[in-house]
Amino acid sequence: MTRRVMRPTRRKTDDERRAFVLEHTKLAPVPLVPEVRLYWAESVTPVWFEVSRWLDDDDAAVPFWCVPWAGGQALARWVLDHPEVVRGARVLDFACGSGLVGLAATLAGGHVHAVDVDPLARVATELNAQANGLSLAVTTRDLVGEPLAGVDVLLAGDVWYEPKPSARFRRWFRKLASANKTVVTADSGRPHAPRLARELARYEVPTPFDLEAMTVRTARVLAM
Repeated sequence: MTRRVMRPTRRKTDDERRAFVLEHTKLAPVPLVPEVRLYWAESVTPVWFEVSRWLDDDDAAVPFWCVPWAGGQALARWVLDHPEVVRGARVLDFACGSGLVGLAATLAGGHVHAVDVDPLARVATELNAQANGLSLAVTTRDLVGEPLAGVDVLLAGDVWYEPKPSARFRRWFRKLASANKTVVTADSGRPHAPRLARELARYEVPTPFDLEAMTVRTARVLAM
């Protein structure tokens, strides 16, 4: 039997991450949120393939940062339509991806901290903030389960894809809501969205066919 030799993978620098994001995306307005421009691609799969090759990792995470997902667009639109929810508040853009929701909250007057477990998402969010002339804090960290003493409002776009992470998010969001924090998320028909949530709004979101296999997707904004 041949034993596979595991090659050590050199840690990428932020300069390399920035170059990667810029190489595989183009700066363009977001369909439902034209106030914001993002570096984004029309399809996730080719970028995912390139991430795996770049990192030499067949299990590389989905590059959620490379497109404006329907749920994130809906939540960003809702934030801009209801700025009173975040104006002057300490806001966490959870699982920020491209940073779209956090950028919308910044435009609406919130003091925003964006967080994601993917360092490419952090770099993409920083690039998108610069492209829009905005400033927000961005970190790479798993905050799930923490009490978030310095946060008033938690915003979470499209996060309801897989059963185990979704169950973990639901428990945490409910605990935060019971501690009188405002927790608002969005769902565009994902399989594990919370059922015990109040619908605040519903949007028909234009989406690239290559991304969702449809040109318009219905997305709901939900309060926990």
